[in-house]
Amino acid sequence: MPSSAPTVTVVVPARNEARNLEVVLPLLPPVHQVVLVDGHSVDGTIETARRLMPGIHVVQQTRKGKGNALACGFAAATGDIIVMFDADGSADPDEIPAFVRALTEGADVAKGSRFTNGGGSEDLTRFRSVGNYFLNGITNLLLGSRYTDLCYGYNAFWRRLVPGLHLPDHTVEASDTMIWGDGFEIETVLNCRFFLGGHRIVEVGSIEKSRIFGESNLNAIRDGFRVLRTILAERGHARATARRAVIEDTVLTTQHLDPSRSRKAA
Repeated sequence: MPSSAPTVTVVVPARNEARNLEVVLPLLPPVHQVVLVDGHSVDGTIETARRLMPGIHVVQQTRKGKGNALACGFAAATGDIIVMFDADGSADPDEIPAFVRALTEGADVAKGSRFTNGGGSEDLTRFRSVGNYFLNGITNLLLGSRYTDLCYGYNAFWRRLVPGLHLPDHTVEASDTMIWGDGFEIETVLNCRFFLGGHRIVEVGSIEKSRIFGESNLNAIRDGFRVLRTILAERGHARATARRAVIEDTVLTTQHLDPSRSRKAA
């Protein structure tokens, strides 16, 4: 990339992914920063990452869950652009330039999708596909969004958006506790807040590969219910925020028209 191009940070949450990192890390394109967020691994994940990529920035997540790991990674990122990248081999490193290009061409968020042009999956079961279709449809119906793949976690966005996401405080340490937003519902939280924040979202076709080694921590039923709860909670939060905005605007307008009211209130 030319020197005027935005810098890129790739955030990689990992828990006991040493064997997968052996394959994945050497395939990443040259970027400004790679942040490995370790979930207290016991298989040499950190040592493997540092051997393969001596300049990698390693942080320990403060609680449990993918959401907390990503929040810790976002806080450690210094690049202009953040790319969310799974350590299990399911994300294709060769697609990173396409995500970055979508952002440099005007998008605020580059949303990976397995169900748009150029997308697909080698790993999605029929059961998970039906669940994703249902949750995606509910989100679009309730929020007015037009997502084709709500629960896919391969995304990129400008780092300046992080403060407005209001993620759970990553500095609160609790080894055996998960705060709401710490789990797999994080992708839904992010996508809802990106949309409700009025950001320009462009979907990027992405091929999901199969996990290389090991088994996923995802539980389709349990985490599906967490996603559904998230959708309803985010819709309620948006409505409450809108009501507060109307009330505040009404108060300000009233005070402007009748300054004596504000003096009386004081």
